Amino acid sequence: MTDPEHAFDRHMLEALICPQSHTTLHYDAEKQELVSKAAGLAFPIRNGIPVMLIDEARELD
Repeated sequence: MTDPEHAFDRHMLEALICPQSHTTLHYDAEKQELVSKAAGLAFPIRNGIPVMLIDEARELD
């Protein structure tokens, strides 16, 4: 279960783009990640804050 105090603000998603591909991101609530299908990367959300660093992103399978 997600802690409401650290929940991700979905409205923020509209303002964020992938730093590598410059395309839109998709929110994965279960994994708490922002996914860039174009770049094949998933950016973690920690304490409700998206970490938009390529070095911190997970490569998609």
